[in-house]
Amino acid sequence: MAIRKYITKKKRVIDRALNMYLPSSKTRPQIIHKAMRYAVFPGGKRIRPVLSVAAFEACGGKGNSIIPVACAIELIHTYTLVHDDLPCMDNDDYRRGRLSCHKKFNEGLAVLAGDSLLTLAFQWLSETAGKDVINEVSKAIGSCGTVGGQVEDTLNQKRKRAAKKRELDYIATHKTGSLFEVAVKAAGIFKGVGKKKIKALANFGRYIGFTFQLVDDLVDGDGYVGIYDAGRVRKMAALLTERAKAHLDVFGKKGKRLADIADLILQRAR
Repeated sequence: MAIRKYITKKKRVIDRALNMYLPSSKTRPQIIHKAMRYAVFPGGKRIRPVLSVAAFEACGGKGNSIIPVACAIELIHTYTLVHDDLPCMDNDDYRRGRLSCHKKFNEGLAVLAGDSLLTLAFQWLSETAGKDVINEVSKAIGSCGTVGGQVEDTLNQKRKRAAKKRELDYIATHKTGSLFEVAVKAAGIFKGVGKKKIKALANFGRYIGFTFQLVDDLVDGDGYVGIYDAGRVRKMAALLTERAKAHLDVFGKKGKRLADIADLILQRAR
């Protein structure tokens, strides 16, 4: 499938850039840089930074000038995973089939590694992207975005009852969806396209982020699957995918890769 090859190719570019820009594990203090690199490598499919690249290309962008922005998005995503796994949050011992960062090192170093990844992400953005991108990313991942979603998720785990739909909706759109939305929106801002295309990217990213969470719940058997049956959740994911792709019409044929990535995300639900 062509889109899988595209993702694999862009992932290699992103991984090379991450390896180049991250501090060496030999740089003092070595232990924190080892922890940062441990959290970043090996990563998953790098779907968020790949979406940034695909959005940049949909806006007419060419070359690799978007790569630092895409890499910053990936560092932010990784920081959220490191902190999400902590004992005070989801308390997960494993991430991607191996020990989570706090289990491999210790809790204090995991906190500092996450802090360092977030700080480094903004350093890269400040050096390459400009204030408009920085402003958009800041809003997306703060207390009214990703952090807010994590807060609600943490509170939800402490409640002695099943989560309600409105609570899951908030978590899905903030903890997961906000970073997907800004991953594509920031690429459009970086390229300098007009408001119509920026809005289209934002809507696409918002729907795809929600879809991603629904698919995750189907794979894990929790979240929305605890409220609805799996068949209904699959229908919800399919409907959101179609809504997401409808917002790509403004890009014409250049939006095809974004649409193909959306379809690929949905395939995991089958």
